[in-house]
Amino acid sequence: MKYIVVSGGVLSGIGKGVIASSTAVLMQTLGFRVTSIKIDPYINIDAGTMSPFEHGEVFVLDDGGEVDLDLGNYERFVGTTLTRDNNITTGKIYNSVIKKERVGDYLGKTVQVVPHIVDEIMEWVERVAHVPVDGSGLSPQICVIELGGTVGDIESMPFMEAMRQFQFHVGRENFCSVHVSLVPEMGPVGEQKTKPTQQNIRELRALGISPDIVACRSTKPLLKTSRDKISLFCQVASDCVLSVHDVSNVYRVPLLLNEQNFPKLLLNRLQMFSPTNAANKSLARIKEWQLMADKYDRISSPVLREREVHIALVGKYTLLSDAYLSVVNAFKHAAMEVDERVIVDFIDAEHLEPGSKEAKSEEFTSSWKLLRAAHGVLVPGAFGDRGIEGKILAVEYARTNGIPFLGICAGLQVAVVEICRNVLGLKGAHSSEFNQSAEHKVVIEMPEISQTILGGTMRLGKRRTVFKTQDCVIRKLYGNVDHVDERHRHRFEVNPAYVEQIEKGSGLMFVGQDETQMRMEIAELKNHPYFVGVQYHPEFKSRPLQPSPPFVGLIMAASGKLQKWLETGSVGPQGSLPEDGGLNVALDKLAIRKSC
Repeated sequence: MKYIVVSGGVLSGIGKGVIASSTAVLMQTLGFRVTSIKIDPYINIDAGTMSPFEHGEVFVLDDGGEVDLDLGNYERFVGTTLTRDNNITTGKIYNSVIKKERVGDYLGKTVQVVPHIVDEIMEWVERVAHVPVDGSGLSPQICVIELGGTVGDIESMPFMEAMRQFQFHVGRENFCSVHVSLVPEMGPVGEQKTKPTQQNIRELRALGISPDIVACRSTKPLLKTSRDKISLFCQVASDCVLSVHDVSNVYRVPLLLNEQNFPKLLLNRLQMFSPTNAANKSLARIKEWQLMADKYDRISSPVLREREVHIALVGKYTLLSDAYLSVVNAFKHAAMEVDERVIVDFIDAEHLEPGSKEAKSEEFTSSWKLLRAAHGVLVPGAFGDRGIEGKILAVEYARTNGIPFLGICAGLQVAVVEICRNVLGLKGAHSSEFNQSAEHKVVIEMPEISQTILGGTMRLGKRRTVFKTQDCVIRKLYGNVDHVDERHRHRFEVNPAYVEQIEKGSGLMFVGQDETQMRMEIAELKNHPYFVGVQYHPEFKSRPLQPSPPFVGLIMAASGKLQKWLETGSVGPQGSLPEDGGLNVALDKLAIRKSC
């Protein structure tokens, strides 16, 4: 087993996750089996109870693990299926050590950071690194470890010490340190400054880890003079100082690293040879990645802005786009599949509510303007009652105006509430999450789920949804399969006692259920261009070359292509956007824009 540790310095959010993912992709293109581990120094057991404002979205794995969003990047880039143990936190490590101490595993010894915490980290890494993640059933050959935080952070010190010891535990020929640092550009001429990188690597070396490769983040390509200076003062060969400058899209990062012989550097450092006959396959995989990056550039070109498909994302965490990272990526994948240029307009649900008309009149006006201009509406998952009435208004607008709609998790639930109120006339219909005394609790807490212990107690991970009819759009989008396995994360569900009344009285049909036929998983509204709600999170399994069907359906419906696809099985020429006057064909694009 070979280990590649990616650390970061100068500041957080420097791009370690993308570089770690790109490293895994490049080693995979050479024919190696690769796994990934993310180390997060925070004390939380996992990301499940953290606000998206704190750490971005909570990514959910097949096994129900609630993990850091970087594991989503790993899965999307490499195509692996990771487990909860692939995300290590300080909380998990200390929890494991304390449990061992309580049962006497340490034979009365004083339990300390060194050796006990450090040993637990090394044992965890070594155990998880051998778990198959690519569906082959074979153990990985390479493990890419992303060390979260920044070198020098007090909370990451035990992990740094663990990696220092680990390099000798596994042998230096099996360990490679890749350090990501910032090279800022200062002054009117944009002079590149290497001193922050020099200082940070000096601190890293003081902790006992000497980087083998330095990946320098910068706005523009790293100059030779900067490269030589970093090489000289950081004791790293010049060809091991890589330029990771800004590129047009994230899919170009592996290509950028490949152009600088990054895979060869890793092979030399780890004393590895590519598998037999891997060269041709590697070229083919790189070519595939190149085509994907080129296509995304093509759909993102501002020169080709002949038509835009606007999707209104109505949520409560809209100030931080990372809170919806997987949703945004699912739109990217669907946009490339449908060959459309998609603009995601972020709308704070609170700003749609009547109370904002006077309190925040400017935001109220601009938010409703964005919603009315949208060709499709998405209401994503969330917890808590803030903005709930705004989401219900957005659902009502989409339903009554024939605007394509997709509701995810809580988005399905608010769609049920809206229809019960405004179509069935059930006054005061609501979710028990928000109103325990509601006359009609059309959404209720699941009886088996704890309402007091919040961490890790939801209905989580991959669950089966069985289609109960062939006559529905969503089943066709999934390829007319009998069932789908998607990832879940929820405490509440549609009240089964109201299902028959909803179906008969409103035309909202629950076309997908769980295997017990008691839990509603997919709803689809009759006589509407596209009105779909899903209890699961389809965005978590979307991949660049395997886009999520519900997202593809929303984009096709919003661009006027869905009916053509249903009739012929082909997207074909573009349809007309609602009230767009028949705009010409545009190449694909995904842009992100926030409402005020």
